[in-house]
Amino acid sequence: MQGQSQQQAYDRGITIFSPDGRLYQVEYAREAVKRGTASVGIRAEDGVVLAADKRARSPLMEPASIEKLHKADDHVGVASAGHVADARQLIDFARRQAQVNRLRYGEAMGIETLTKTITDHIQQYTQIGGARPFGVALIVGGIENGEPRLFETDPSGTPYEWQALSIGSDRSDLRDYLESEYEEGISTDEAVGLALDTLAQTNDEGLTPEGVGVATITVDDEQYAEVPAEDLESILADRDLLATDEEDGDDGESADADEE
Repeated sequence: MQGQSQQQAYDRGITIFSPDGRLYQVEYAREAVKRGTASVGIRAEDGVVLAADKRARSPLMEPASIEKLHKADDHVGVASAGHVADARQLIDFARRQAQVNRLRYGEAMGIETLTKTITDHIQQYTQIGGARPFGVALIVGGIENGEPRLFETDPSGTPYEWQALSIGSDRSDLRDYLESEYEEGISTDEAVGLALDTLAQTNDEGLTPEGVGVATITVDDEQYAEVPAEDLESILADRDLLATDEEDGDDGESADADEE
């Protein structure tokens, strides 16, 4: 009984390490990320591609209200998985930091610098009593000095750089698919197709233009741009990924109302 109460003490204390060196609240935050729908990031030779599963939990929900892809700055895009409210807070923080950098130094903020600024902010919430960690992971992609960069933020406040990655539900399966299919030197157009193929691995009924979101940032213009729904429909049809039944509102998603 005493051992159980000690376990609960470590469970509830954000700033307290357990005897085996674990922060349970951070681990639980990672579990919240796994409950969110998947997002994928791919670094191409000439740009970065972000893609997200935006399936609605109800046919009554407006698809445009499901925010999974965000523009942080002209040259930076962010995809999220986990608690929506936490993601919005971090996106707003990233946007402020990017604008402060432009005003202070007269230049765009580097992707690595922006990512580490975000993760420094996240890490503070693993050391402050009376607050909880952010229950969200982000994919931060963009162009830095003419080169595409792709990073992940973790609820612990650790940044990782990737060539291709997935966050959210079914992460392991999607990562295995990316590891087998990703090739260095692919173009942005090929990366868009690969991102959609990856999301389709856990969607047996296929994808719909309203149920996915895709954004690109290319080296040529360094501008964040979301792929229009009509273009997505054409790409999905060409790759034989288009769902035959448009009524995909009840898709068995396990995420709560606060999660994406």
